[in-house]
Amino acid sequence: MGIRAFLSKPLAAYVVSKQRKWARTPKQTQEAVFMNLIENGKKTVFGKDHDFDNIRNYEDFKKRVPVRDYEQLKDYIQQVVDGKENILWPGKPMYLAKTSGTTSGVKYIPLSRESVPYHINAARNAILNYVHETGNSAFLDKKLIFLSGSPALQTKNGIFVGRLSGISNHHVPGYLRTNQMPSYETNCIEDWEEKLDKIIDETLSQPMSLISGIPPWVQMYFDRIEARTGKKIKDVFPEFSVFIYGGVNFEPYRKKLFESIGKQIDSIELYPASEGFIAYQDSQKEKGMLLLLDGGMFYEFIPTEEYFNENPTRLSIGEVELDKNYALVINNNAGLWGYSIGDTVKFVSKNPYRIVVTGRIKHFISAFGEHVIAEEVEKAMQYAMQYHPEAEIVEFTVAPQVTPEEGLPHHEWLIEFAKMPANLPAFARRLDERMRKLNIYYDDLITGNILRPLEITALQTDAFREYMKTQGKLGGQNKVPRLANDRKIADALAQWQK
Repeated sequence: MGIRAFLSKPLAAYVVSKQRKWARTPKQTQEAVFMNLIENGKKTVFGKDHDFDNIRNYEDFKKRVPVRDYEQLKDYIQQVVDGKENILWPGKPMYLAKTSGTTSGVKYIPLSRESVPYHINAARNAILNYVHETGNSAFLDKKLIFLSGSPALQTKNGIFVGRLSGISNHHVPGYLRTNQMPSYETNCIEDWEEKLDKIIDETLSQPMSLISGIPPWVQMYFDRIEARTGKKIKDVFPEFSVFIYGGVNFEPYRKKLFESIGKQIDSIELYPASEGFIAYQDSQKEKGMLLLLDGGMFYEFIPTEEYFNENPTRLSIGEVELDKNYALVINNNAGLWGYSIGDTVKFVSKNPYRIVVTGRIKHFISAFGEHVIAEEVEKAMQYAMQYHPEAEIVEFTVAPQVTPEEGLPHHEWLIEFAKMPANLPAFARRLDERMRKLNIYYDDLITGNILRPLEITALQTDAFREYMKTQGKLGGQNKVPRLANDRKIADALAQWQK
């Protein structure tokens, strides 16, 4: 056993023990975070504008601070980007994480000196939870790869600017630096396909034990290795034993990815965001991810059916219910206040508080009042795949077809299959059957002959990759939206129809 593997076990025991203490007192933990945030916020322009001096509790806060998304908070954020101090958080941020917004163009999310350690330690702690539960630590002595954005940073008014994954790369603990891959030079390559080829050049001969990244981009890495070597990943990397992922629901990718690997291995799910590291999978035995209640963020939850109301209900951690969809709102130690990050979550446990990510609050189809969400289409796909084990999915997205050339309107599922179902119409029937059970409004529309059953458009190989390339979003942390209420993506993908 190497030194990293050996030392990780007592560290893992310490981290898990500390974690259990705050997990046992969730309300008190969040209350302490809240009061600390308010105390720091009093020193800022935002705090003065919103009367933080007279905030004594969460009820006071809700009266003074509305829920806002990036566009609504942009005036404050722009002042931060311009280099002004004490706007949202004391001083200037340490970094600006650059992300792609659907309506905002480029977004800049501040990361403070206080918030950065939580990003780094959470990723470490996810791995240590795994080590503690399974006893498997040998992988830490081999090579580890993190498929991420470029660590090359720019500066804007004295603040470092870059992708979150690239910023995080600068804070990888020293004891992992020597076995981290790819090289810094390769990681800085901006073109994803060129970068991927270089990563393969560097990693093919190495004892890779841990691979981390967003599933569709990891799958591309595996596909290219298989094309180059003619071997399954387990034969190329026999010591590969842990897969870490985040950013998307893993289920649509699971079958094909593990088939590429050639064996089952353990996986760890993460929920990092530029706004903060929100949750991670703390157990291989339990469903969901542990919500990080001591991570410098005070969470609020809005029932999704109320999100677009003028005065939606806002709940703290002690008020949430199991198996109910909530829009996630955060207040963090980098100065985001009442900030809607756009994700929806569902609690699957309250002892401790564990969540699953169910979709995006603005990614839905409701062209006819059906309000179909990502969780429903992903569950329907999982259901259809169970009945068609021969089929393999690369990627898919769903859009409404409001004005078809003939017949009733319908939902169009644009799917890139790695392996086609033996009977595509039967596959479509299974999808529709499950959607009708999952969404009563959709069922009513079908029954009432407002909509006809969904239709599948099979896409050519690499259709989604080519689409993402045209959008300048190939690789890194970029994801294809699972569904949309318009046809922008669907119409762009039409050129790759089979």
